Amino acid sequence: MIVIRRACESDVEAISEMFQIAYGDDYFYPQYYDIQSLKRMILSDDTLFLVAEESDTGAVLGTASVLLEVGAHADLLAEFGRLVVHPQGRGQGIGGKLMKARVEFVQDRLHVGIVENRSAHEFSQRISHQHGFHPVGLLPNKFQLGDRESAALYVCHFGHALELRRNHPHLIPEIYPLAKLALENCQLNCDAIIEAEPRAYPHVKQFQIQEMESELYPVLLRFERGRIKHREIFGRMRLHYGLFQLRVSQGQYLLAYRDGVMVGAIGFMIDEHERTGKIFELVSLDDSPIYYLVSELVRRCREEYGIDYLEVDVSAFSTQMQQTLLENGFLPAAYIPAMVFHDVERLDIVRMVCLLTTWNGDALQVFEPGKPIADLVDQSLRLRTALPKLIQAVKTAPLFAGLSEEQQQYVAASAELETLPEGRVLFRPEDPADKIRVIISGEIEIQNCHAKTVGTIGPDESLGDLASVSEPSHRVLARVKSHGQAMLFSRDSLQQLVHTRPDIGMILFRNHACELADKLQRMNVHALFKQE
Repeated sequence: MIVIRRACESDVEAISEMFQIAYGDDYFYPQYYDIQSLKRMILSDDTLFLVAEESDTGAVLGTASVLLEVGAHADLLAEFGRLVVHPQGRGQGIGGKLMKARVEFVQDRLHVGIVENRSAHEFSQRISHQHGFHPVGLLPNKFQLGDRESAALYVCHFGHALELRRNHPHLIPEIYPLAKLALENCQLNCDAIIEAEPRAYPHVKQFQIQEMESELYPVLLRFERGRIKHREIFGRMRLHYGLFQLRVSQGQYLLAYRDGVMVGAIGFMIDEHERTGKIFELVSLDDSPIYYLVSELVRRCREEYGIDYLEVDVSAFSTQMQQTLLENGFLPAAYIPAMVFHDVERLDIVRMVCLLTTWNGDALQVFEPGKPIADLVDQSLRLRTALPKLIQAVKTAPLFAGLSEEQQQYVAASAELETLPEGRVLFRPEDPADKIRVIISGEIEIQNCHAKTVGTIGPDESLGDLASVSEPSHRVLARVKSHGQAMLFSRDSLQQLVHTRPDIGMILFRNHACELADKLQRMNVHALFKQE
């Protein structure tokens, strides 16, 4: 018989042994291997440690924890830590029993529980889902376990959390699809408002950057007071927690000066062993240093700190900060409803990730309920690799003439980069006309129903647009004449783009009409020459 109970000091060695068996020497939290660190965690009021014990033998066959102080003060937010089952205890339902017991122990103390499940297998994801947790994100390459491994983020709400949730978050378009999936997974209506033309904070560079030393702590603390009109970035640490807590958590600050006067600061934590970082605070005198502080931190993480993964939790009501992060290489990876308590309401949070290492999502093992979100994040990461080439194509193709720089980036982010091998047939007569391509390189040969060439499509020209507008299926055959690449839009993605960004839609429709007129004129001239 398996009994679940709170851990005590005598369980420390058995717990450490289970982690060593499960993860070898590569586990990203070395404190689980250290006997003294484990004792402190077990005795702490901020951590709940449970073990699964076999009643007949007294053997400890599983363990799980809840970290009760992971948010800002009074956030009522907890992280359900790693769940480990000894090989001798597998197949007895111990994982499910530990998760059930954790929820029962802490549900009266929490509003929000989160768990970062391993993506190398579905075991922990399945257990989380069975006990009321819902998939809200995928954290790419977050863990260092030999190779880098991703985490499927799940959330569960308790008590009055959702009653206190602030409605109608304001989001940039790139976040909206993720937010919609996460809210629906949590049985909430998607009430988000899309900011049609988001603007980042100003691009100002005239600042001197300094890392905070001990003697600057009182200066920064005085600066921080009254400098936060409304918080946009949230984390487990705050400057006013004290210098000791900052040092213990490896918290640091970059300070921005202008003409010798401090005007802003960004707080972050670096885990050198795990090669990860997290932004937990940003304060400023005005808007001017915010963009530069973010970009400077990203640069240092890439070039000096050797960081592979940098994350930040940004308010779902701060589109200016969301856009600033997006322009500095961050992508939305998770959307967590009602995660933090601020003023008198609970705010939704967007977890954005800057991935500074190569992404390869082929090894993902995602439990079925979380696949739509995982696919969305995976697609965004793959697009990020292709984005510079897509943006360049948008800048040169007549179909996109007149778009602003921000609009160009949005259109490029809505497309896929497609490779066109020589000889490939893109469509035949009667195939559905559900895709539009803008040729980046290479050449496409167009043949009629009699297999005669009637024209070619080259770089910067669009293919499939006439049929997709006027007919449900194609009337010609398109074959790749020479190897190249194309921007690929599905009909659905274009409709979504026009729906969310009517300002872009108007320009595309105008350009599309001009391009169609040009093509029809060329076709008439071609037919005239043939008659002569």
